This record gives sequence, C-alpha cells and structure tokens, in this order.
Amino acid sequence: MKLLNKNVKIALTVITGLVLLYWGINYLKGVNLLTPANRYFTEVQSTDGLLVAAPITVNGFQVGQVREISYDYDKNKITVMLSMDKQMKVPEGSTINMVTGLMGGASLVLNLGDGPALPTGSYIPTTDIPGLMDHVTENVMPMVTGMLPKVDSIVTNINGLTGDPALLAAINRLDAITRQLQASAQQLTVLMNGLNHSVPGVMSNVNGITGNLSGASSNLTELTESLKQMPLDETMNKLNTTLTNLQTLSEQLNDKNSSLGKIMNDRELYDNANHAIASLDSLLTDIKAHPKRYINVKVF
Repeated sequence: MKLLNKNVKIALTVITGLVLLYWGINYLKGVNLLTPANRYFTEVQSTDGLLVAAPITVNGFQVGQVREISYDYDKNKITVMLSMDKQMKVPEGSTINMVTGLMGGASLVLNLGDGPALPTGSYIPTTDIPGLMDHVTENVMPMVTGMLPKVDSIVTNINGLTGDPALLAAINRLDAITRQLQASAQQLTVLMNGLNHSVPGVMSNVNGITGNLSGASSNLTELTESLKQMPLDETMNKLNTTLTNLQTLSEQLNDKNSSLGKIMNDRELYDNANHAIASLDSLLTDIKAHPKRYINVKVF
C-alpha cells in the first residue's frame, strides 16, 4: 500500500511537471492556456514568416493570436488556428489577410464584416490585401533598382576624388595653413600680453605729454595776452608810413626827371665818377710808390 502511494505520488509529480512544462513553453510563446478564448480557423497558401503566437489585430489593436499552424495534406493548404479574446465576436463577412513586417515577421489583420456573429470554430476566409512589405516590393524596390547605377557612379566618382593626389596635396596645404594660423595666434597672444604690460608706461607718457601740452597752452595764453597789450595799431601805422616812404623813394629813383632819378640814370655822371675814382686810385698808388715827390720834409 505504501509502495502504491509512492508510485502515485511519483506519477502525479511527473504529470504535474509535464503540464507545467507544456504551459510554460506555450506561455513563453505568448500563448496563455489559462485565458478563455474563442477559436476560429483560416487557411493560407503560405505562412511567409507567420509563427505561433503571432498577433491578430483589428484596426491596429490586438484581439487575439495564432494558436497553432498545421498543414492539411488533403487540401494542400496550411490551416491556422486563431485564438480570439472571449469578448471578441467575429461577424459574418469578416476576412483575414496576412501582413509582413519590415523585420520579416508576419501578423494577421482581421477585417470585420457587418453580419451576425459566427459560431466558434468557423473558418474565416483570407484575402490578398498588400501589406507594407508588398508596397515596398512593388513601389520602392523599382526605384531603388533604378538608383543603384547612379549610386555606383557616385561611389566611383568619390573613390576617384579621394584617390586624387591633388586632394591630398590640398589637405596638406590646408594643414600647413592651419599650423601657420595657430602660430600666428600664439604670436598675437604674446604681443597682446606685451601690450598689456606696456600700456601703463604708455599711459604715463601720454599723461606727461598731456601735461606738457597743458603747459604749452598756458604759455600760448600768456603770449596772446602779451600781444593784446602791445600797441599793435601804432606799430602798424609806423610800418605803413615806412612803406609809403619806401614807395615814394622808389618812385623818385625810377623818375628820370627827379634829382635822384638823374643821379641814378645819368650815364655821363656815372662815367665821370668812375674816371675820378680811377684817377684818385692812380694818385694814391703813385703816392705810395714815390712819397718824396709829394711830401717834402725839411729838418732845421
């Protein structure tokens, strides 16, 4: 009896473990065996990435999931068991289409009809409504195929440009210019630091120059005051009188009829004066040479 109880316990433990294992595997697949659901079926020609636990959506909202996928050898079709939420009632006229995602996974989209609710276990027909990947294949891929030669040409041109020695030389020149600019910036920094140290001395010199200018301005002010005190009017009158006399003298010298004009313009008087000066010079020369002829000194 004790042995029987022990075997029963072992059997119950094994059965419980198998049940838990089955439930755990389905749970990891996304199938919750404890959740009540309505089951429906559909037939597809190809799964195209459709897997167990794939979502079933209505207007983007998940209302169920794929429970099982099996192959019907009699009809040569693939039968898909659908597990719908208990509250989900599928009306007559509803259809299902399979949509392939960008990453390759597939899902089912339920298109609701407007008839009465179908009984559980009914077959829902499938329709060929193009999905996102179908649109990509039909519309985008031809454009991509047409762009590939252009892309290849662009890549070839880029390779030719990057392999051009002139580009490498230009980059080297640009690097040299950058180094020169950096050196210039450092020199400018040193210069600015020197100016910052020299500015106080320069400002002192400027202040000294400003003081000297202030002194010069004071001297000019004093000179102006002195000039104001001088009898400029009397001096100008005397200067005008002197200029008038000089002008009169000049007119007399230029007038041949005046005494000064005759003296200045008489050629004969000029020649006689020259002859008299020459005779006087000869006389003085002869006196120096023969003084006894003209000076007779007797001693008593």
